[in-house]
Amino acid sequence: MKKLLFALIALIATTNLIAENHQGSLLKEGDQVPAFTIKTLDGEEVAIEKLKGKVVLINFFATWCGPCMKELPEVEAKLWTKFKGEKFAMVSIGREHTKEELLKWNKKKGFTFPIAPDPKREVYSKFASQYIPRNFIVDKSGKIIWQGVGFDQKELEQMIKVIESNL
Repeated sequence: MKKLLFALIALIATTNLIAENHQGSLLKEGDQVPAFTIKTLDGEEVAIEKLKGKVVLINFFATWCGPCMKELPEVEAKLWTKFKGEKFAMVSIGREHTKEELLKWNKKKGFTFPIAPDPKREVYSKFASQYIPRNFIVDKSGKIIWQGVGFDQKELEQMIKVIESNL
């Protein structure tokens, strides 16, 4: 029992350390956002270069990821509905998911923010090598100004503050 408890505490501590250090990230704050174009579930093409002049949230998730499923309703309620408009853009990218999988999944979930499949990690691999959920906030000039790994309310509050102060 003690070994199990110790292993659990070590796992939690390691997970928190990973999230704080952005382990797996290929980018740092101040870097130019990598160029990418991705097609959303509704057929809209999102080209990051065309979003200059807006604050952009790029979210990576998977439907099987527990923390992602806790995060996305919060993102919908507290970020997307508050900030969507001409100065803010967002795309939530389903890592290793096809369009068909995400359409079926979102039919149940009902999220209204743009969602795009990334079945071969083509976009994700420009940002990170591992771990989700993962978020990047890009300023109006195209520079990464914030990133986060994992999900908790404190991180959500930080994302809100960064977006508000850069709009």
